[in-house]
Amino acid sequence: MRKKKLSRQGNSAPPVTGRPILKLPGMEPGGTDVPEDGRSMPVRPVQEQAPERAEAFREALEETNRLWGDMLRRLSRK
Repeated sequence: MRKKKLSRQGNSAPPVTGRPILKLPGMEPGGTDVPEDGRSMPVRPVQEQAPERAEAFREALEETNRLWGDMLRRLSRK
């Protein structure tokens, strides 16, 4: 088990992850799952979404773009 210290960054205190951990399969900055139960924080790669969930998200995104795409594009330019 590796021990890591928490470093202060603004209002947060994230654990600093070393290169050996980032080189593990599936580990990348911003792509890790860190659940906590009040006693421990295991770090593991994010699991791929189930195909049904990914399809439901894709359909919702297409519907949102169909209904609100023009407005969202105008807002993003400002």
